[in-house]
Amino acid sequence: MDREIKDCQNCKAPFEIDSADFAFYAKMDVPPPTWCPECRMIRRMAFWNERNFFKRIDEGGKAILSTYPQESPHKVIDRDFWWSDKFDAASYGRDYDFSRPFFEQFGELLLSVPLPSRLTVGLVNSDYSNASDYIKNCYMCFNASTSEDCFYGVFFTDSRDSVDVLDSDWLESSWEIYSGGNCYRVFYGARVSDCRDSYFLYNCSNVSDCFGCVNLRHKQYHIFNEPYSREDYFRKLKEMNLGSHASFERWRKEFREFVLKFPHKYINGLSNVNVSGDDINQAKDVKESYEIYEAENIAYCQSVGQHTKDSYDFTNWGRASQLVYESVDCGSSSRGLKFCSGCFSGCRDLEYSISCFSSENCFGCVGLKKKKYCIFNKQYSKEEYEKLRAKIVEHMNVMPYVDKLGRIYKYGEFFPLAMAPFAANETAIMDFTDMTMEKALRYGLAWRESKTSEYKITILSKDLPDHIKDVAESVTKEAIGCTNCKQAYRIIPKELEFYKRFQIPLPRLCHNCRFKERIKQRNFPKLFSRNCQCAGAMSENGIYKNTVEHIHGVSICPNQFKTAYSPDKPEIIYCEKCYQQEVV
Repeated sequence: MDREIKDCQNCKAPFEIDSADFAFYAKMDVPPPTWCPECRMIRRMAFWNERNFFKRIDEGGKAILSTYPQESPHKVIDRDFWWSDKFDAASYGRDYDFSRPFFEQFGELLLSVPLPSRLTVGLVNSDYSNASDYIKNCYMCFNASTSEDCFYGVFFTDSRDSVDVLDSDWLESSWEIYSGGNCYRVFYGARVSDCRDSYFLYNCSNVSDCFGCVNLRHKQYHIFNEPYSREDYFRKLKEMNLGSHASFERWRKEFREFVLKFPHKYINGLSNVNVSGDDINQAKDVKESYEIYEAENIAYCQSVGQHTKDSYDFTNWGRASQLVYESVDCGSSSRGLKFCSGCFSGCRDLEYSISCFSSENCFGCVGLKKKKYCIFNKQYSKEEYEKLRAKIVEHMNVMPYVDKLGRIYKYGEFFPLAMAPFAANETAIMDFTDMTMEKALRYGLAWRESKTSEYKITILSKDLPDHIKDVAESVTKEAIGCTNCKQAYRIIPKELEFYKRFQIPLPRLCHNCRFKERIKQRNFPKLFSRNCQCAGAMSENGIYKNTVEHIHGVSICPNQFKTAYSPDKPEIIYCEKCYQQEVV
């Protein structure tokens, strides 16, 4: 079939399935979706708690740190015990009942099998981390890989000695970075690559010793895009007094205003071929996907990369995985995953499975490690498995699960939202959408009010010393009141050492509020049809004056495109050609 317009079963909005989509569904042997891409994304993200930790008691009575709150009906065990030979989820195996819908039975299995408190592999001295592998001496890091001595980072790899980073790789001794790559001693930068020894950068590449610069390439000794001699640059830098919180905030405000005076390309990314979405780098044949790195032939994906291929509706991770469909938080050389959550490390041909490790040919399983040919955690021979699997798929279509809102779940649908182990406001939904409690409840999602911090505030952030040089070591013993959310947060000793070494003022916000500020630089995963805002000699709003004559001359650029920058955002948006003529 070439093209079909369907109405979303959930939000009722129309969405398109094109010929490439149909070809992929045929390849994966799945029916076309009945939910639109955005609703499918939200449904997957309901199973993805990336950054929230809770103290709770596990099934053995041990106090643990978990991604599942105490109020959750799911059984949870300590991560180390889950990994040990003492725990085998196959002991919870059961027969399939053809008199009841599949999802009804799977929901019962999910509530009976203890889940790991956190999904991590190869951590060294990095207990306060989740969804990470092979990191060392890291604290409050999430979706991190092969990194060392990092704090408060999300979705980053191959980095060391860096703090407050998001969607980055190959960072060293850097701070407050969003979408950075191969940077050294860069402090407060967004969409930067191959930069060093700089402060306040936006969309810069291969610059060093620069301050407050936007859209620069191959430059040194610039302040707010103006060139300086080496001597004058360092003299001005010293005068800026960046170790002072008041001074730093003044420069940050000026920099943010400066960024809006320059054109932004309609899509953020580098070294791409035939892509749509946003924040895509080194990718090919990517459709409506976001936060993508080193991927090929994927569509409707978010936060995946590192050689992910031939996948649709895949949210978070990847890493040398392929043929993944409608799955979340899966990866590490996995293949052939359909409708899975938290399955990783060489998993093959899994369907409707959760928290499985290095397993193959399993259907409707929870918590298995290195198993094959299992259904509902029960072992079968290869022949028995294939025969029973086919019967269950047929049964799912004959006797579908219908939720309280009347949504029908046959084979081909991801897990029902009612089975989500987290409340909506405990998941990545809050980071990728404008979800509210009212919307969540209409979706059929739970909403759980957050508890206040158990720490009694001993000092307000406004009462901290203004300059980092005046901060005593005793601050690490304080419970500081966040300026924004009023919750208590702490400065750990290694974090303080980092701030003092690089003369960075103490943060006045807790790590969670800092993350929320950082993520405001990321567009929501939604495309808008817009016109290029180049009006000939200048931008449409008259703020930016072009530096060269464009191919369309003094007339308005006729180019149209789809962009993640919504029309109500203040950025000046140029098409590819106009942008390239301004940023060389």
